[in-house]
Amino acid sequence: MGKLRNFFSNQDKKKLEEGLANTKKSFISRLSTAVIGKTKIDEEVLDELESILIQSDVGVATTLKIIDSLETRIARDKYLKTEDLILMMQEEILKLLVKADDVSVDGFDTKFSSRPHVIMVVGVNGVGKTTSVGKLAYQFKSKGKKVMLGAADTFRAGAIDQLQVWADRAEVPLVRQEMGSDPASVAFDTLQSAKSQEADIVFIDTAGRLHNKINLMNELAKVKRVMSKIIPDAPHEVLLVLDGSTGQNAFEQAKQFTAATEVTSLAITKLDGTAKGGVLLGISDQFQIPVKYIGMGEGIKDIQIFDRKEFIKTLFS
Repeated sequence: MGKLRNFFSNQDKKKLEEGLANTKKSFISRLSTAVIGKTKIDEEVLDELESILIQSDVGVATTLKIIDSLETRIARDKYLKTEDLILMMQEEILKLLVKADDVSVDGFDTKFSSRPHVIMVVGVNGVGKTTSVGKLAYQFKSKGKKVMLGAADTFRAGAIDQLQVWADRAEVPLVRQEMGSDPASVAFDTLQSAKSQEADIVFIDTAGRLHNKINLMNELAKVKRVMSKIIPDAPHEVLLVLDGSTGQNAFEQAKQFTAATEVTSLAITKLDGTAKGGVLLGISDQFQIPVKYIGMGEGIKDIQIFDRKEFIKTLFS
């Protein structure tokens, strides 16, 4: 699959196939029903397709983009058959998925331009944020990277201990303080430690509170400001974790967090537990943020770098 061929293994493909099984079954079965027996693409087919995309949680705005593009191509090319529709859909969806420019040809063995490379992880409680941090730590550690975690989610009971469990599983160090401590202080200590120990990559797990957007914005801004005192351009990434099974709620979360801080990439979790994986397409398109990681399962290895082409190929296969 282009540049990603180097690291996207057969095992990754199998896991992707299994993870998208529910979405694929729902989406493709309805798509097949819409076009079966039809000899041409007409307004009825497109109306049905529009309904299928919306029901798959692609979102109204992104769905209309896809339908408008298809209508333009149909009017231009004339006499298209229904089998052509499938290929055109794949091409249009690929265009809408924002490409992550910094994804390396080596996957989790990527070479960072800064050391340590600092990733601030944001997202509401329950979406798999802390779990994703642990899984990513394991993946990078398995490629020989020196990884460090910072437990800056100091407000939720058990959050620090939960991250400690994942740090122990991944066998990476965790910088932590007591519950109720200042998150910025934790981030400061983490980066100081990361510099002194010459870590390659640092994940700062932050609190996932959305009850007050102003408080969230101020808190994240403070964490970023304090980190920049240790490493001037930190954080190098702000990774927003979203639960793919929550549908339109994930859209609202993306809206809140992109308003509160500059999100640079997305991790979509729990795709194996939903038939509406289309939410991934709509969020990437509407917020113009690349999906970088996808999670499909509870195991420590159940996260992979998102390959746009492989995702679409698997969805339509």
